[in-house]
Amino acid sequence: MAHRRKSSARTGLLSRWFDHPSMLCYFANWISKITAAVHVKTTILATALLLQQSLLRSLVAQTGWVARIDLLVLLGFSVVSWAVILEKLRQFRGIDRELTHFLKLFRSSDSLPRPEALEAVAGRCPFTAVYRVGYERWGARSRGNPHPIVQTVAQAVAVEMQAAAAEQMRRLERWMPFLATTASVSPFIGLFGTVWGVMDAFSRLGEAGAASLRATAPGIAEALVTTAAGLFAAIPAVIAYNHFLHRIRDYGTRLDHFTAEVLARMEAG
Repeated sequence: MAHRRKSSARTGLLSRWFDHPSMLCYFANWISKITAAVHVKTTILATALLLQQSLLRSLVAQTGWVARIDLLVLLGFSVVSWAVILEKLRQFRGIDRELTHFLKLFRSSDSLPRPEALEAVAGRCPFTAVYRVGYERWGARSRGNPHPIVQTVAQAVAVEMQAAAAEQMRRLERWMPFLATTASVSPFIGLFGTVWGVMDAFSRLGEAGAASLRATAPGIAEALVTTAAGLFAAIPAVIAYNHFLHRIRDYGTRLDHFTAEVLARMEAG
């Protein structure tokens, strides 16, 4: 009863506090300020995007055919590199998810589980393919020799599992050279457009016969556009390449540890 009286007293106090006119005015003003700030920020952002779009359109319209080819090449590099980045992110996210289930199922059994059971939960994981190679080679070599030397057979299986792991690593590294090429080549392609724009600016300056902004502005704008496009294509590619390379090396290390774990179970019988 005392607890109910305390709760009812608190409820009454809160209701009187919220019903007070000054409190209502305070909250109304606070909400209106937040709404106005959000609206102002949204309006400023939309205006900035429109200005940038119109600015880029006018700059591209002023460029020559060399700079437009330069921009087209950089656009191709950027689109393909972003497609590779998104595909790699999806691939590695799926491998991480399946690898968790794979290791949990593998380590929950004291004996060697059948590859089919592991493929049911992690069919696309590289660890599954490596384990299947080791499991099949161990069974084939054990059946072929009725009195096998365990250490010799384990060494042969280890070599075959390492070869399978190397093949899986090559599959994970697919399209990685393209990201490296985009990261290293795109700034130089943009630099080529920059140099060409500066040359065009000085050429127009010589034709005008006097230093005027009207003569030099188109070439300078052309140079700046190609430079920005080269950096836009290169920066995401180099960040993604370093990140993915770290992930692939981590998978390689974990595959080596997993191979040693499988061999230890095989030798233990």
